[in-house]
Amino acid sequence: MLIAATHICGCSIEGSDGTVGKVKDLLFDGATWNVRYLDVDTGGWLPGRRVILSPEVIRASEYAARWLATPLTKKQVEDSPSFYSNLPVSRQTEIELARYYSWGAYWADAVLAADEAQREGDPDLRSTEAVSGYDIRATDGEIGHVEDFIVDDEPPQHGAWEIRYLVIDTRNWLPGRHVLVPPLWAESIEWDQQRVEIGLTREMIENGPEYNPGDAVNRRYEEVLYDYYGRPKYWSGTEHAV
Repeated sequence: MLIAATHICGCSIEGSDGTVGKVKDLLFDGATWNVRYLDVDTGGWLPGRRVILSPEVIRASEYAARWLATPLTKKQVEDSPSFYSNLPVSRQTEIELARYYSWGAYWADAVLAADEAQREGDPDLRSTEAVSGYDIRATDGEIGHVEDFIVDDEPPQHGAWEIRYLVIDTRNWLPGRHVLVPPLWAESIEWDQQRVEIGLTREMIENGPEYNPGDAVNRRYEEVLYDYYGRPKYWSGTEHAV
Protein backbone atom coordinates (compact mmCIF):
# COMPACT_ATOMS: atom_id res chain seq x y z
CA MET A 1 0.00 0.00 0.00
CA LEU A 2 1.21 3.51 -0.79
CA ILE A 3 0.76 5.77 2.23
CA ALA A 4 2.09 9.20 3.22
CA ALA A 5 4.82 9.19 5.86
CA THR A 6 2.96 11.87 7.80
CA HIS A 7 0.00 9.50 8.00
CA ILE A 8 2.18 6.67 9.33
CA CYS A 9 3.63 8.97 11.96
CA GLY A 10 1.23 9.19 14.87
CA CYS A 11 -0.08 5.65 14.39
CA SER A 12 0.02 3.52 17.52
CA ILE A 13 2.07 0.31 17.59
CA GLU A 14 -0.14 -2.41 19.04
CA GLY A 15 1.81 -5.30 20.55
CA SER A 16 0.42 -8.69 21.54
CA ASP A 17 -0.28 -7.48 25.09
CA GLY A 18 -0.89 -3.78 24.70
CA THR A 19 0.22 -0.55 23.09
CA VAL A 20 3.97 -0.29 22.61
CA GLY A 21 3.95 3.37 21.57
CA LYS A 22 3.38 5.71 18.64
CA VAL A 23 5.41 6.19 15.48
CA LYS A 24 7.34 9.43 15.82
CA ASP A 25 9.49 9.35 12.68
CA LEU A 26 10.78 7.11 9.89
CA LEU A 27 14.51 6.48 9.45
CA PHE A 28 15.53 5.64 5.90
CA ASP A 29 18.63 4.80 3.88
CA GLY A 30 19.56 7.90 1.89
CA ALA A 31 21.26 5.74 -0.77
CA THR A 32 18.48 3.20 -1.43
CA TRP A 33 15.43 5.01 0.04
CA ASN A 34 14.47 1.91 2.01
CA VAL A 35 12.85 2.59 5.39
CA ARG A 36 15.04 0.84 7.95
CA TYR A 37 13.38 1.79 11.21
CA LEU A 38 10.29 3.21 12.82
CA ASP A 39 11.25 5.69 15.54
CA VAL A 40 8.75 4.95 18.30
CA ASP A 41 7.69 7.16 21.20
CA THR A 42 6.89 4.77 24.06
CA GLY A 43 5.02 7.42 26.06
CA GLY A 44 5.02 7.07 29.84
CA TRP A 45 5.54 3.34 30.28
CA LEU A 46 9.24 3.42 29.30
CA PRO A 47 10.43 6.85 30.49
CA GLY A 48 13.80 7.91 29.14
CA ARG A 49 13.92 5.21 26.47
CA ARG A 50 13.98 5.70 22.72
CA VAL A 51 12.90 2.68 20.68
CA ILE A 52 13.51 1.93 17.02
CA LEU A 53 11.82 -1.03 15.35
CA SER A 54 12.36 -2.57 11.94
CA PRO A 55 9.37 -2.61 9.56
CA GLU A 56 9.90 -6.38 9.58
CA VAL A 57 8.08 -6.62 12.92
CA ILE A 58 4.91 -5.00 11.54
CA ARG A 59 2.40 -7.68 10.61
CA ALA A 60 -0.77 -5.69 9.94
CA SER A 61 -1.94 -2.11 9.54
CA GLU A 62 -5.14 -0.11 9.62
CA TYR A 63 -4.26 3.45 8.77
CA ALA A 64 -7.85 4.67 8.92
CA ALA A 65 -7.96 3.57 12.55
CA ARG A 66 -4.37 4.82 13.08
CA TRP A 67 -2.66 1.61 14.21
CA LEU A 68 0.02 -0.88 13.23
CA ALA A 69 0.22 -4.37 14.73
CA THR A 70 3.25 -6.38 15.84
CA PRO A 71 3.58 -9.74 17.63
CA LEU A 72 6.13 -8.19 20.01
CA THR A 73 5.24 -7.97 23.69
CA LYS A 74 5.85 -4.91 25.83
CA LYS A 75 8.38 -6.96 27.80
CA GLN A 76 10.34 -7.70 24.63
CA VAL A 77 10.50 -4.02 23.82
CA GLU A 78 11.41 -3.12 27.41
CA ASP A 79 14.30 -5.61 27.42
CA SER A 80 15.61 -4.60 23.99
CA PRO A 81 19.07 -3.01 23.62
CA SER A 82 19.09 0.60 24.76
CA PHE A 83 19.08 3.37 22.18
CA TYR A 84 19.50 6.90 23.46
CA SER A 85 21.59 8.69 20.86
CA ASN A 86 20.67 10.84 17.89
CA LEU A 87 21.57 9.91 14.32
CA PRO A 88 23.60 8.22 13.09
CA VAL A 89 22.67 4.95 14.80
CA SER A 90 25.86 3.04 15.55
CA ARG A 91 26.50 -0.18 13.65
CA GLN A 92 26.94 -1.92 16.98
CA THR A 93 23.48 -0.83 18.10
CA GLU A 94 21.98 -2.03 14.81
CA ILE A 95 23.72 -5.40 15.19
CA GLU A 96 22.47 -5.79 18.76
CA LEU A 97 18.91 -4.92 17.75
CA ALA A 98 18.99 -7.29 14.77
CA ARG A 99 20.24 -10.14 16.95
CA TYR A 100 17.80 -9.43 19.75
CA TYR A 101 14.72 -9.26 17.53
CA SER A 102 16.01 -11.81 14.99
CA TRP A 103 15.39 -9.50 12.08
CA GLY A 104 17.75 -9.37 9.12
CA ALA A 105 20.46 -6.74 9.29
CA TYR A 106 20.15 -4.47 6.26
CA TRP A 107 23.77 -5.02 5.24
CA ALA A 108 23.02 -8.77 4.84
CA ASP A 109 26.23 -10.81 5.09
CA ALA A 110 28.67 -7.91 4.99
CA VAL A 111 31.44 -8.20 7.56
CA LEU A 112 32.24 -5.20 9.74
CA ALA A 113 36.02 -5.30 9.91
CA ALA A 114 36.75 -2.52 12.38
CA ASP A 115 35.36 -1.63 15.79
CA GLU A 116 35.59 2.04 14.81
CA ALA A 117 33.13 1.51 11.95
CA GLN A 118 30.71 -0.11 14.39
CA ARG A 119 30.89 2.89 16.71
CA GLU A 120 30.56 5.58 14.07
CA GLY A 121 27.38 4.34 12.43
CA ASP A 122 26.04 4.88 8.95
CA PRO A 123 25.86 8.51 7.72
CA ASP A 124 23.32 7.47 5.05
CA LEU A 125 20.64 6.93 7.71
CA ARG A 126 18.20 9.83 7.40
CA SER A 127 15.03 11.03 9.07
CA THR A 128 11.85 11.93 7.15
CA GLU A 129 11.19 14.66 9.67
CA ALA A 130 14.62 16.19 9.08
CA VAL A 131 14.50 15.94 5.26
CA SER A 132 11.05 17.53 5.07
CA GLY A 133 11.62 21.08 3.91
CA TYR A 134 14.60 20.32 1.67
CA ASP A 135 14.67 22.57 -1.42
CA ILE A 136 13.93 21.06 -4.82
CA ARG A 137 16.04 22.37 -7.69
CA ALA A 138 15.04 21.67 -11.30
CA THR A 139 17.49 22.00 -14.20
CA ASP A 140 16.51 25.65 -14.62
CA GLY A 141 16.02 26.77 -11.03
CA GLU A 142 14.25 26.07 -7.76
CA ILE A 143 10.73 24.68 -7.94
CA GLY A 144 9.64 24.00 -4.37
CA HIS A 145 10.48 21.89 -1.32
CA VAL A 146 9.93 18.40 0.06
CA GLU A 147 6.72 18.34 2.05
CA ASP A 148 6.14 14.62 2.58
CA PHE A 149 7.04 11.11 1.42
CA ILE A 150 4.92 8.34 -0.09
CA VAL A 151 5.91 5.00 1.40
CA ASP A 152 5.27 1.55 -0.05
CA ASP A 153 4.69 -0.74 2.94
CA GLU A 154 4.30 -3.84 0.75
CA PRO A 155 7.24 -3.87 -1.69
CA PRO A 156 8.46 -7.09 -3.35
CA GLN A 157 11.34 -7.65 -0.93
CA HIS A 158 10.03 -9.07 2.32
CA GLY A 159 10.35 -6.90 5.38
CA ALA A 160 11.56 -3.70 3.70
CA TRP A 161 9.52 -0.58 3.18
CA GLU A 162 10.45 1.81 0.38
CA ILE A 163 9.98 5.53 -0.18
CA ARG A 164 8.41 5.61 -3.65
CA TYR A 165 7.83 9.34 -4.03
CA LEU A 166 8.79 12.74 -2.72
CA VAL A 167 5.77 14.99 -2.26
CA ILE A 168 6.89 18.37 -3.63
CA ASP A 169 5.12 21.54 -2.59
CA THR A 170 5.62 24.07 -5.41
CA ARG A 171 4.01 27.00 -3.59
CA ASN A 172 7.08 29.21 -4.10
CA TRP A 173 6.64 28.69 -7.88
CA LEU A 174 3.11 27.41 -8.45
CA PRO A 175 0.88 28.48 -5.54
CA GLY A 176 -0.82 25.58 -3.81
CA ARG A 177 0.24 22.84 -6.24
CA HIS A 178 1.75 19.51 -5.22
CA VAL A 179 3.44 16.92 -7.42
CA LEU A 180 5.13 13.57 -6.91
CA VAL A 181 8.64 12.68 -8.06
CA PRO A 182 10.40 9.35 -7.34
CA PRO A 183 13.57 9.99 -5.30
CA LEU A 184 15.48 7.63 -7.61
CA TRP A 185 15.10 10.29 -10.32
CA ALA A 186 17.19 12.70 -8.30
CA GLU A 187 20.50 13.50 -9.96
CA SER A 188 22.02 14.39 -6.62
CA ILE A 189 21.06 15.05 -3.03
CA GLU A 190 23.15 17.61 -1.20
CA TRP A 191 22.54 16.68 2.42
CA ASP A 192 24.69 19.50 3.78
CA GLN A 193 22.88 22.07 1.61
CA GLN A 194 19.47 20.48 2.27
CA ARG A 195 18.72 20.36 -1.44
CA VAL A 196 17.55 17.77 -3.97
CA GLU A 197 18.60 18.16 -7.61
CA ILE A 198 16.00 16.79 -10.06
CA GLY A 199 16.83 16.35 -13.77
CA LEU A 200 13.54 17.90 -14.91
CA THR A 201 12.68 21.43 -16.00
CA ARG A 202 10.30 23.59 -14.02
CA GLU A 203 7.88 23.51 -16.95
CA MET A 204 7.84 19.70 -16.96
CA ILE A 205 7.08 19.68 -13.25
CA GLU A 206 4.50 22.46 -13.64
CA ASN A 207 2.56 20.46 -16.24
CA GLY A 208 2.90 17.13 -14.47
CA PRO A 209 0.01 15.21 -12.85
CA GLU A 210 -1.14 17.08 -9.77
CA TYR A 211 -1.24 15.30 -6.42
CA ASN A 212 -3.77 16.21 -3.76
CA PRO A 213 -2.33 15.56 -0.28
CA GLY A 214 -4.50 13.10 1.56
CA ASP A 215 -5.62 11.28 -1.57
CA ALA A 216 -4.64 7.66 -2.09
CA VAL A 217 -1.92 7.02 -4.65
CA ASN A 218 -3.22 4.20 -6.84
CA ARG A 219 -1.81 2.39 -9.85
CA ARG A 220 -3.92 4.43 -12.26
CA TYR A 221 -2.33 7.65 -11.01
CA GLU A 222 1.13 6.04 -11.21
CA GLU A 223 0.53 4.98 -14.81
CA VAL A 224 -0.35 8.56 -15.75
CA LEU A 225 2.67 9.90 -13.87
CA TYR A 226 5.24 7.57 -15.46
CA ASP A 227 3.71 7.92 -18.93
CA TYR A 228 3.85 11.71 -18.66
CA TYR A 229 7.56 11.68 -17.85
CA GLY A 230 8.29 8.80 -20.23
CA ARG A 231 10.13 6.83 -17.54
CA PRO A 232 10.22 3.02 -17.00
CA LYS A 233 7.72 1.87 -14.38
CA TYR A 234 9.14 0.35 -11.21
CA TRP A 235 6.53 -2.40 -11.12
CA SER A 236 7.76 -3.60 -14.53
CA GLY A 237 11.17 -4.29 -13.03
CA THR A 238 12.99 -1.96 -15.44
CA GLU A 239 13.18 1.25 -13.43
CA HIS A 240 16.64 2.48 -12.53
CA ALA A 241 18.23 5.58 -11.16
CA VAL A 242 19.24 8.32 -13.62
